[in-house]
Amino acid sequence: MTSATELPAPAPADPGTGTTGLGTSPLRTDALPKALGIYPYAADLWAEGLLWGAVLRSPHPHARIVSVDTAPALAVPGVHAVVTAADLPAGPDGTPDGAPTGQVTADRPVLAAGVVRHHGEPVAAVAADHPDTARLAAAAILVEYEPLEPVTDPEAAFHAPPLHPDGNLLRHLPLRTGDPDAVGEVVVEGLYQVGRQDPAPIGAEAGLAVPRPDGGVELHLSSTDPHGDRDRTAACLGIDPDRVRLVVTGVPGATTDREDLSFQVTLALLALRTGRPVKMTLTRAESFQAHTTRHPALLRYRHHADAEGRLVKVEAQVLLDGGAYADVSAEALASAVAFSVGPYTCPNVFVDAWAVRTNNPPAGRMRGEGALQTCFAYESQLDQLAKQLGIDPVEIRRRNAMTTGDPLPTGQAVTCPAPVAALLDALDTTPLPALPLDDPEADWLLPGGPGGAGDPAAVRRGIGYAVGMVHMLGAEGEDEVATATVRVSGDHATVICAAVDSGQGFATLARQIVQSVLGVSEVYIAPVDSDQSAAGPSARGRHTWVSGGAVERAALMVRHQMLQPIAADFGMSVELLTINDGKITSYDGVLGMPVSEALEGRELWATAQCRPHPTEPLDPETGQGDAFVSIAFCAMRAVVDVDIELGAVRVVDVTVAQEVGRALNPRQIEDRIEGAVAQGVGLALLENLRTEGGVPVNASLTGYRLPTALDTPDVRIAALLEERDVVAPFGAKAVSAVPAVVAPAAVAAAVRAATGLPVGRLPILPEDATVPA
Repeated sequence: MTSATELPAPAPADPGTGTTGLGTSPLRTDALPKALGIYPYAADLWAEGLLWGAVLRSPHPHARIVSVDTAPALAVPGVHAVVTAADLPAGPDGTPDGAPTGQVTADRPVLAAGVVRHHGEPVAAVAADHPDTARLAAAAILVEYEPLEPVTDPEAAFHAPPLHPDGNLLRHLPLRTGDPDAVGEVVVEGLYQVGRQDPAPIGAEAGLAVPRPDGGVELHLSSTDPHGDRDRTAACLGIDPDRVRLVVTGVPGATTDREDLSFQVTLALLALRTGRPVKMTLTRAESFQAHTTRHPALLRYRHHADAEGRLVKVEAQVLLDGGAYADVSAEALASAVAFSVGPYTCPNVFVDAWAVRTNNPPAGRMRGEGALQTCFAYESQLDQLAKQLGIDPVEIRRRNAMTTGDPLPTGQAVTCPAPVAALLDALDTTPLPALPLDDPEADWLLPGGPGGAGDPAAVRRGIGYAVGMVHMLGAEGEDEVATATVRVSGDHATVICAAVDSGQGFATLARQIVQSVLGVSEVYIAPVDSDQSAAGPSARGRHTWVSGGAVERAALMVRHQMLQPIAADFGMSVELLTINDGKITSYDGVLGMPVSEALEGRELWATAQCRPHPTEPLDPETGQGDAFVSIAFCAMRAVVDVDIELGAVRVVDVTVAQEVGRALNPRQIEDRIEGAVAQGVGLALLENLRTEGGVPVNASLTGYRLPTALDTPDVRIAALLEERDVVAPFGAKAVSAVPAVVAPAAVAAAVRAATGLPVGRLPILPEDATVPA
């Protein structure tokens, strides 16, 4: 079998930096092989005796399964197996239940058993000797459905018949703080909608399952949570976790969970049933059906303020559409509630928030889930207040800006750095971009591009501001822990850590950590598999903090082992020795020894864990509690040109000011911010997985519009504020989620400024930006 674990050797440091370690910007370890197209992904794998898998999916968003006849598929030449819910372990009552699984709540059948609850839900799967044969055989399976009325309006879900034995309400979370009778001198209200953004990964889901001699299975997947996927797969198959091994292949970009939870189980089941390796590669249409999306949201807000624009009370109702299954809807709702006021202080906050089940596509984890939706709403409200009071949009935000030590509406004190006013100041002092040239050669700069723009005289420029926040790591009592091993031999080191680099650059960061602590230039990052100690999922920026912290602690332990005998020889403590640029020196300058000499003939290793301080669930009656480990902040200014007759919008420039704690890799930070801004601009203007009666109508890369290079604006960094978070390893914060949260709100504010229109939904449609004549 072609191995998915043979990753290229570490790339050399960027010659322009002149050094290595934290604070520098070395070339990413995977940059060259990815640019050359030789990086191994799951879709590239092959094994002797390979079979191909295909899945039959429901054409209905809601239906009862009357019968499933697999005989026509089994009669197709080349078919080796067909599996349904009946081939999975039976439920507690002895009947097939599809082996339900889930990120938090096990409510999602691997293969639908009795009822399908969303369009594209897996019903059966086939293994055959050719991919076309597998797809033909899957299509030949005869399923008799009794269509049921789908529930597609989340507001209707409260009164609709239960779509699931667990009911339609996934979570209700109220928040109560302050005086409910408080009233401001100025009151503004708004109704806001956020559409269904799809992660649209550059590589569709793919994987390979290989049966093992012990009756287990080895899975090669682009998983972002190898141990979680291993454990869920084993539970659904009814076997011990140690009989399932998950090997992580290259992840082709991930801003959400990479795999549908049923994907790996179905793949493993086919391999176990046939006794042969089985590979599955989804089509783009199947990929849209298989993974989760951002939660669509409906938000009602009422802001009270005094005559100076300072917030007196915020009232809100938030409704998230969780789709057919629970996934992480409860966690997203907690973020929406806790950050419902944004990075601003307000003494009185009253919020009711719900996440409900519908027959729409399932929603799940995606950068800034929950926080993005409320950011759009509360920033729109501040623009309303500024307009009504005649206050500059930056100034009204500055007057209400949160500072370190202020409480969230949940009662939790913000003990991490919260330089919100400084971020706004950085934006305010950054020059605006130049106006487009008034000549025929520059017509591509106008909204719509060449031939798409109307009268240039109808183009209006708008400038909008937004500030947002996200939490890092798990919340509400989730135990966050990661383990890492650092091994040093000769002139090189190896890091063993099951933290998946899903595009955030963790492999490069781990190499920099070891270089800084041990002074070893050659650092190899071992491929990830579930036989290693767990490091948790690649989500919420946790690997920078938790897994990076584990790598640092392990490296420090090795450092002590290396320096202790040298210190003893010179009669001094280890603390009096330093390592810089590969050289060990003493405080008095007497000792100067290359690290390679100190390590000659020795092999040192250590294993360490990192576990942040605990959190607690939010109170189910009041929403109060210390639910988060830390918070990251970002401010943004967007400049747009709008053709007010056609409603065409071009984002000209996005300027970002972000607090990062400590810039561990400045170039990587800027790259992550640029990518997040592009994703935010996509939601602001283009991206929406539309459904009719629960059925997606644009589930393709031709129908689902993504921003291209021509749609992506210039992104300028006004400031990367470095005020270290004392409880975080290195003092650093994750960087990629919060710009994605803020960008849609900033673009909407700019369109609002250009048109004078309220702009209450995302994405912004042409009719939302067209000014009536």
